[in-house]
Amino acid sequence: MALITLRRNLCHIFDFWIPGSVAALTIHPAGNHVQKIVKDRLRVWFCSLQPELFGVRFRHSYCKNFRSENGNDLHPVAEPWFSREQEWNGPEQSLKNEGEETPYRRLSSCTSPEEVLSFISTLDTLPVAVASAALHRVCEVGKGCGERRLPKGILENSVFQALCCQCERDPSHLTSAGLVTALQSLPVDPPSTLMLSLMAECRRRLRRGGLEPHHLCMLGESLVRLQGSGCETLELVLCQLQCENLEMFAPEDIVAVYRILQACPEKVNKHQAFLNTVNNFSLSIVPRLSPESVSHVLTALVALDQTHALPLVIKLSKYAVRYIPRFTNEELRKVLEAFLYFGHSDRFLTEALEQHVAALCPSLDPEVTSTVMEYCSRKRILSKPILNAVAETLVCQSEKFSPSQISELIEPFGKLNYLPPNAPALFRTLENVLVAHFRHFPPKMLLKLLHSCSLIERHPVNFMSKIFSPFFLQQLQGKESYLDRVSLAQLTQLFMTSVLECAFYKGPKLLPQYQVKSFLTPCCSLETPVDLHLYKSVVIALIDLLGSRLYFASKVLTPYCYTIDVEIKLDEDGFVLPFTVDEDVHKRVALCIDGPQRFCADSKHLLGKEAIKQRHLRLLGYRVVQVPYHELELLTSRLELVEYLQRKLFSQSSSVHW
Repeated sequence: MALITLRRNLCHIFDFWIPGSVAALTIHPAGNHVQKIVKDRLRVWFCSLQPELFGVRFRHSYCKNFRSENGNDLHPVAEPWFSREQEWNGPEQSLKNEGEETPYRRLSSCTSPEEVLSFISTLDTLPVAVASAALHRVCEVGKGCGERRLPKGILENSVFQALCCQCERDPSHLTSAGLVTALQSLPVDPPSTLMLSLMAECRRRLRRGGLEPHHLCMLGESLVRLQGSGCETLELVLCQLQCENLEMFAPEDIVAVYRILQACPEKVNKHQAFLNTVNNFSLSIVPRLSPESVSHVLTALVALDQTHALPLVIKLSKYAVRYIPRFTNEELRKVLEAFLYFGHSDRFLTEALEQHVAALCPSLDPEVTSTVMEYCSRKRILSKPILNAVAETLVCQSEKFSPSQISELIEPFGKLNYLPPNAPALFRTLENVLVAHFRHFPPKMLLKLLHSCSLIERHPVNFMSKIFSPFFLQQLQGKESYLDRVSLAQLTQLFMTSVLECAFYKGPKLLPQYQVKSFLTPCCSLETPVDLHLYKSVVIALIDLLGSRLYFASKVLTPYCYTIDVEIKLDEDGFVLPFTVDEDVHKRVALCIDGPQRFCADSKHLLGKEAIKQRHLRLLGYRVVQVPYHELELLTSRLELVEYLQRKLFSQSSSVHW
């Protein structure tokens, strides 16, 4: 009865703090039946006061129309009835305004920004907490529709602008998730006052240390987008991330850390210890990464030059193999570029690429096709399914490839010394493209393309007169004072090809000043240096076989620009002559000691530049004797090696004697 009297007395008090009273009822219960009656009547009384105390007319056209009914500006922070710190306990939460519970339930069920704004426009009152929740939901479902930023139509919506004005006054009602989600969804240009208000609130919460790892990661990415890598607040985010336990990070948070660091490579040295920790921890989460996340991590590792993180790269590659069909074109391109950067390749990745390319042929994406061919070329992977599929795609859809992409597709055929089954159609298509778009090919690219064709005996006779002309050579040189050595070497080898293999060519010749003396150069050589380990073994065996070092010469530069690993001179009767003798030389033997680098990877197939070298040496009168590494590996003793060389040099059908 005392409690009922208390309620009657307090009904006449205008300024009555309901949460405190409910707390008193909770602490001093007076029986379940009495308490229920009190609570029900209090609810009726409280709700009858609500329109007078809290009612807000909601006119969404302009934020200034948000007014309380007594004429004062709405200021949620000053109203104790909306304080977030004063939460009601246990079952007494049923005293909470029932009209305010419904908006939260409705907001959580909305699946599009338009649906949220449509619902908000129907409300008679709009507390700041509801406005904050609505802004969070708009940004959340807006991203869920596949957009990282809100569409222009939503940003210009008057209801949305009213929400922004409401939250701009005091963003403290936004949850941490709502705060960082809004930052991610709002446009950078032009910067809005809401954005500045949200940024200020983020800084306040950062200084208090109240953000969880996931929210720190989202905030870090937003800061990179909004203020760049030099932002002081971003440095504070990175420092707080380092203090967090990585075990509490979700996989997408680890990926976000990589993206943040990728955006500020100048900070890598300062945070390398943290990055090492992240690299080591990432080994445990690789199985839980999505295809998109695998691509993001590999791209970040490249940008951050994490060449020491090879265990992570290798583990990522194992899962990338499974994701090949699920990668987007852009993701697949970045994954392959990362593997090229780290020098990684494996058989399973090649097989997955073969299946993927074959399944998409002939509708392959030009950029992905170029990257796949670059991967095969640089890793010396002779994948016939890939090369055949690319050749078919180029024949069927040459018009969708740019000049640079066509060059990138053709060059691997020359490097890998491979002709596809549709070679006639392929090179007929290439010739038609060159005739129609010759001027669109940059000079160096065109030279490299035509040189690649000559490696596989598809000689560009119809274009030799153009590339040997002074006009083209001037274009090739450009603004430089001289031509680079690689271009000169390619011109020289093309000229030798025209002389040795195209006797019918009667066009202009390459002037002597554009010819090199040697194809063997320290970098970008048209010859592969001899394998020193194999070379020493063969030299020792040759001394045993011939009886003296006097009877053969090593690393001989011929007048034809090629360097021979071992040269043996023969007289007219086929007897071996000392290498110092230049007279009575009837025949020369070129011993090619071919190590693994002169072949396609894991193959017995010579590279194009080695095939053309041996072809030209034969045309020049040399007897070419090939000593491949895969045959030498089968020999188990020095004696076996000597007997092997004897069979190679002095077979029964040979006229060589010693």
